[in-house]
Amino acid sequence: MGSDNSQGALEGLRVVDLTRILAGPLCTQMLGDMGADVVKVEPPGVGDDTRTWGPPFAGGESAYFLGVNRNKCSITLNLAVKAGQEVLAQLLRTADVLVENFKLGTLEKWGFGNDWLEKHAPQVIRCSITGYGSSGPDAALPGYDFILQAESGLMSICGEPDGTPTKYGVAIVDVVTGLYACNSILAALAARARTGRGQHVEVCLYDSGLAMLINVASNYLVSGQDARRYGNGHPSIVPYTTYPTADGMIAIAVGNDGQFARFAETVGRPEWARDARFAKNPDRVVNREALDALIAQALEREKTAAWIGKLRTVGVPCGPINTVAEALNDPHTLARDMVRTVSHPAAGEFRMVGIPFRLKGTPATIRRPPPTLGQHTEEVLVGELGMSAERIAQLRAEKVI
Repeated sequence: MGSDNSQGALEGLRVVDLTRILAGPLCTQMLGDMGADVVKVEPPGVGDDTRTWGPPFAGGESAYFLGVNRNKCSITLNLAVKAGQEVLAQLLRTADVLVENFKLGTLEKWGFGNDWLEKHAPQVIRCSITGYGSSGPDAALPGYDFILQAESGLMSICGEPDGTPTKYGVAIVDVVTGLYACNSILAALAARARTGRGQHVEVCLYDSGLAMLINVASNYLVSGQDARRYGNGHPSIVPYTTYPTADGMIAIAVGNDGQFARFAETVGRPEWARDARFAKNPDRVVNREALDALIAQALEREKTAAWIGKLRTVGVPCGPINTVAEALNDPHTLARDMVRTVSHPAAGEFRMVGIPFRLKGTPATIRRPPPTLGQHTEEVLVGELGMSAERIAQLRAEKVI
């Protein structure tokens, strides 16, 4: 598998991707965006679960799968049989990174635990992505983003104060776990440059969900007071929420007292900055209900666009509440190249979200569209492993590939 003239930061790095769904595929897609050669190994006939998650579909390919599997080759391989395990062993002997999100013990059951890697592929960095990690009373449980949003406390702080706990609109724990996994792999690669050896990297949804609590967790650990929901508000900053306007809503994020004074002046209420209830942020937090009501009353006089123009002019952070369609078609989105058109063998021309990081010297690129199931099986088996046509035919007949 060639790198298609990529000059990415990870050019020449070989990744074996045994993951499915979201956290793992997002991690390996990022490695691919940075220039790594990624071989996605999928079960014959079915592939990654998300291939069937729709509608919508484009040419039979699910939008979900297309969104997190670019810059990869796909091969099909039955890892539950000896012949499939032999092929995986060949792939691992020349790989740099192995990413997997199997249940605990699955890879070991197939004979590819850390002992095997240390003996046969000591250069490989193995990244295991699990639901609850490899220790603790819940280690054996499978991990699902929605359940982890609930268990980690994230849902308890999302939603209206008097409403019910609410999940985030995307599988945010999976997303962050994928980011942590990629970050950890890059750290392990840096360590390997010094030691010459790979290591086992572990990330899990449970740990990620807890880490995502950030300042909310710190507030509890310092004060002993449990967190609560603030709707769109912030537990420690006011005003920092959404407000109604004459024609919709606006998001306002006042981060310091100077900004608040300019905000008050701009909305025609300069006396707020001198009011003992509102002059300093700690006082505004204590008196948030009173201030929020006054701000809502003031902002209802004009339309969202008018307020955004005035507030941005004086340096007060604010923005419209865009729909997904509005955000993806925004002129700034397009200027940032954050929507890309890709040509796919089955889906044809379709649009996808672009690469959210820039490396000036070693640019990240979209070199391959998301693969169809098993699209590159023969390319990899012949080109990378030197397998004969007869052996490939035998593996197909045995339904190993």
